[in-house]
Amino acid sequence: MKADFSLRIQKRRENAILPVRKTKESAGFDLYACLDAPMAILPDEIVRIPTGWAFSLPKGTAGFLYARSGLGGEGITLPNAVGVIDSDYRGEVLVQLINLSPKPFFIRHGDRIAQLVIAPVFFPVLEETDALDETARGEQGFGSTGLR
Repeated sequence: MKADFSLRIQKRRENAILPVRKTKESAGFDLYACLDAPMAILPDEIVRIPTGWAFSLPKGTAGFLYARSGLGGEGITLPNAVGVIDSDYRGEVLVQLINLSPKPFFIRHGDRIAQLVIAPVFFPVLEETDALDETARGEQGFGSTGLR
C-alpha cells in the first residue's frame, strides 16, 4: 500500500526505537519506551514515558495516542483516554500511563507503550445560533439508544 504522505520524525534520544506499523493495514504506529532503566508504575500512579522521537505532522492532521490492548488488560492505560498531538508541536512525544491495577507494573526500554494514529482534523469557525437543526434523536443522551 502506498503512503498518503510522508511523516518527518526526529530522534531525540540515542537509544530511541523507530515507531513501526506491525502490519500493512495497521492504523497506528507502535511507540516504544525509551528508558535507561526499567520504570515501575505503582498502583494509581501516573508516569510520563519518553519515546525518544519528535514528529512533524502535516498541517490539517493531528496525532492521536491510544492505549495498547495488551497493556489495558493488565490495567495499564492512558489517564486521559486519548492523547492529542497537535500538528504544530515539535517536542519529544511522551506517553502518560496510569496503573489501574493493585500491583506495581514495570515498563522496560523497548516495550510498546502506545499507538500513534495520524488523522485529519477540521478547523471550523464557530457560529452561535438560537436554534439547531432537528433530528429524530433530539436531546436524548446517555443510554437513550440502549445496550442491545
